[in-house]
Amino acid sequence: MIIVTGTKRSGTSMWMQLLSAAGLLPIGSAFPRDWEQTLKGANPAGFWESELRKGIYYATNPDPKTGVYLFPEDTRRHAVKVFIPGLIRTDRAFIDGVIATVRPWRQYARSVHRLYTIERQARHKARAERGADNDIPDATFLPPVLEWWMENFSLISDIVTRRYPFYMVSYESVLEEPDQSVRGVFEWLKYGDVEAAISQVEPSLRTQDEAVDDLAVEEEGLFEPETIGVFDQLYQVVRTQEPLTQAFVDRLNETNERLSERIQTAVKETAQAQLERRRLIQTKLQERRSDSE
Repeated sequence: MIIVTGTKRSGTSMWMQLLSAAGLLPIGSAFPRDWEQTLKGANPAGFWESELRKGIYYATNPDPKTGVYLFPEDTRRHAVKVFIPGLIRTDRAFIDGVIATVRPWRQYARSVHRLYTIERQARHKARAERGADNDIPDATFLPPVLEWWMENFSLISDIVTRRYPFYMVSYESVLEEPDQSVRGVFEWLKYGDVEAAISQVEPSLRTQDEAVDDLAVEEEGLFEPETIGVFDQLYQVVRTQEPLTQAFVDRLNETNERLSERIQTAVKETAQAQLERRRLIQTKLQERRSDSE
């Protein structure tokens, strides 16, 4: 399969749209069932998601609902969206090539905050329409900038370790220079209707301008200048199509080591908050069942 990967809000859905237009067979639904009511504002062209976004491995293939198994030899020219954690757990036999799209970390932070706000408002509205109490705390997530680093570092580590064919492309370059950026990907891919793909690029679908807001500035202040410099360099390497040199990989490893304690703390705190929220939801459901009996 041709796997489209990246963090949330990095252009993975856009690339699925381009590959589909070029003639590759997409796996996944462009529009989830509640897309019109909840997430249209975040991705007007759809999301192109399936269960395989979690990875192509024993838990998702065969399909746990239908029992259908996807064979590597039958899916060479299929395109599927798999987020970075899912790519890392994907069986190597299914990876014919990886298109990895990367967004600047400041823009990512802003975009993710916006997505969470849309989801939160949709949940509150749904509860209000059902007449349900709004006493369940909102979902807790990893700090966006830290999440951006963790996933992109993991992506590069996986590429270096498993050595599958890959092409890293920046989100900005596709919107600003589609002829050059998209054509470069298809020259690497060696098949597909590149002109049809380029015609699908719509910079107007960018759901926000690129100004940096207070949230991004606040998060930037949590990191040392040296670390910020590495974040910027990582994106610049992708933006300018520079090779992944050993010196660059070494610098990434050093930065990740420096951030390791902060990452472990954030992951632990987020997991604990999510667990407590699930327990509260289960308690509320049990109380409602008891009241209805």
